[in-house]
Amino acid sequence: MVKVNGMELEIAGKTIAEYLADTEYDPRRIAVERNGEIVFRSQYDKTVLEDGDSLEVVSFVGGG
Repeated sequence: MVKVNGMELEIAGKTIAEYLADTEYDPRRIAVERNGEIVFRSQYDKTVLEDGDSLEVVSFVGGG
């Protein structure tokens, strides 16, 4: 199980890119933190999620 923004999901074994592809997040407008450390966008397809990981996905919203 991987905790994403407080919700436990069965996504261990997927990369961050694979997880994001199954969501409505716009990868250009988010930041991802894994176990307290920022993951660079260039590493999304290389970072494999492991059982017990904790992800925080933050969306940037523009406005004026």
